[in-house]
Amino acid sequence: MNLKEIKGIAKKFGIAPRSMKKAELIQAIQKAENNIPCFGTANGDCDQDKCLWRSDCLK
Repeated sequence: MNLKEIKGIAKKFGIAPRSMKKAELIQAIQKAENNIPCFGTANGDCDQDKCLWRSDCLK
């Protein structure tokens, strides 16, 4: 997912993307969804099979 698409999702949650980096923005969205803000911290091991960000996170 590109940054423009991510910013669009963020705006739907009332998050102002400002100058956030991609990982920070996704973590803010995860918090807004009441999920663990774990994007980018999995180190190749993730049990969140239904996470929207999973494939991008595990790259």
